[in-house]
Amino acid sequence: MNTNTNFKSGFITIIGRPNVGKSTFMNRVIGQKIAIMSDKAQTTRNKIQGVLTTDDAQMVFIDTPGIHKPKHRLGDFMVNVAENTLNEVDAVLFMINAKEGYGRGDQYIMDLLQKVKSPVFLIINKIDLIHPDELFQLIVQYKDKYNFEEIIPISALEGNNVNHLVDVLKGHLEEGPQYYPADQVTDHPERFVISELIREKVLHLTKEEVPHSIAVVIENIEKRENEKLLIQAIIVTERSTQKGILIGKQGSMLKNIGRNARKDIEALLGSKVYLELWIKVKKDWRNKQSQLHELGFRDDEY
Repeated sequence: MNTNTNFKSGFITIIGRPNVGKSTFMNRVIGQKIAIMSDKAQTTRNKIQGVLTTDDAQMVFIDTPGIHKPKHRLGDFMVNVAENTLNEVDAVLFMINAKEGYGRGDQYIMDLLQKVKSPVFLIINKIDLIHPDELFQLIVQYKDKYNFEEIIPISALEGNNVNHLVDVLKGHLEEGPQYYPADQVTDHPERFVISELIREKVLHLTKEEVPHSIAVVIENIEKRENEKLLIQAIIVTERSTQKGILIGKQGSMLKNIGRNARKDIEALLGSKVYLELWIKVKKDWRNKQSQLHELGFRDDEY
């Protein structure tokens, strides 16, 4: 652990509407893929903590599910996770999508932020997609709606201004302990990150054919004699028709999901991996409390 007497530390939550780039920002800051990225809204379901440690500070970033109007119990869980983090942190990053601009969902979030005592920073992400004149108009618009600590435009995808944002946050942190070892990048166990990497590939490869009605459960991880890891996982979906899509013609889709996921898992673990995937149908699991608990979505853990 760091013994620097001037060492700073703190917890920083990233909040915003779905698909504003929270996970992309997290992965950019940490320098490693720990949060899955998708062009679909509501990709992040649990709060994911990414740890950035420097010589003089440790920042624990919390990537939360996008705040949206829930359509099922899983949606309720996701919004509760996001809102509950607001009162647990040293700073809040309210992230918006520069391309989309102001929306009713943003006003709902700003109403929530009125109760927050920690400093709130407005992060205008995806500035690479708009003209500088539009950016200026956005800054003026949001400045009139809430008393932000600072307004910082960035491009998480391109890396523009991200280092500056980290420096600004460091300047606002107070002296504190080093909570995690310097080489630790997330508080989640490997099983969770592996399941997320598999789920990411399902979202990317199935496009609109299979919505967010899937979950991934890691059944077994064991080391074989040849030092290769055997990972066995189940992809849970709600309908038999979705099972057929996930398997694909002669198993082509499932093989493709496994092939792409294995590359990321091997990069994460630094080891060769043999990945076995199965599909299981659990009808309407997103609306059944017992099924949500079984699949790891528990309100009492947050």
